Amino acid sequence: HPTNPSPPFRFKQLIHTMPRGPKKHLKRLNAPHHWMLGKMEGVWAPKPSPGPHKMRECLPLCLILRNRLKYALTNKEAMQICMERHVKVDGKVRSDHNYPAGFMDVVEMPKSNDTFRLMYDAKGRFILHRIKAAEASYKLCRVNKLKVTDKKIPTLVTHDGRTIRYPDPDAKVNDTIKVDIATGKMTDLVKFAPGALVMLTRGRNQGRVGTLMHTEKHQGSFDICTIKDAKGHTFATRLGNVFVIGSGTKPMVTLPKGKGIKKTIMEEKAEAVARGDLA
Repeated sequence: HPTNPSPPFRFKQLIHTMPRGPKKHLKRLNAPHHWMLGKMEGVWAPKPSPGPHKMRECLPLCLILRNRLKYALTNKEAMQICMERHVKVDGKVRSDHNYPAGFMDVVEMPKSNDTFRLMYDAKGRFILHRIKAAEASYKLCRVNKLKVTDKKIPTLVTHDGRTIRYPDPDAKVNDTIKVDIATGKMTDLVKFAPGALVMLTRGRNQGRVGTLMHTEKHQGSFDICTIKDAKGHTFATRLGNVFVIGSGTKPMVTLPKGKGIKKTIMEEKAEAVARGDLA
């Protein structure tokens, strides 16, 4: 209005200096700890692109190529490898070097004849678990949501962002489905029930494998699951951290070295002495 005075200068300045949109950079000190980046190796870390896995629960392709497999010396070389279409994630070529690969994803490099499944070790760190071609044809997905679309099509949403239409009617939230990577169709179902073999994907016990004993319901709070591992150790975690990987003692995917059994520091030291790593 012509009679109204203009707002104070500092308010105008505030309007013009506010950033727009999401952050495009990530500093190394703020990067997830499980990426295992050296604190003094630089200022920046790769910022994962938006994708099927959360930023703090993924491993960008450039870290797989440069830090884990040592196929690239620099980020630029990792970018070139991706741009030359040498890297596939879940059967699809991914040319974005910051693409977020996550738990249960199958990473293939046909040129070097490598096939890996991204899993967690018993300490909760991402591990590239080498698998055979037969196992690379499928992956396990946790059911996070069930819904019926506006056109009355039943669908389910998995932990890696897939929407699967007309699923098995027995599939419920927290169950695990086996997905054929080539077709994207559901081929098998493992129920979330006492006696199921589970791996923990978040929390203090991330990466541990055990048998689901029972679930405590807490109305208005988090449901708590009790798990018992192969050595008889019992531990508890939230229901949302539990990922079913098989029934009984047989997992549907091969497990990485250690089989998800967490050792005490004394056990680790005794093994290191037996190997001759410690005097």
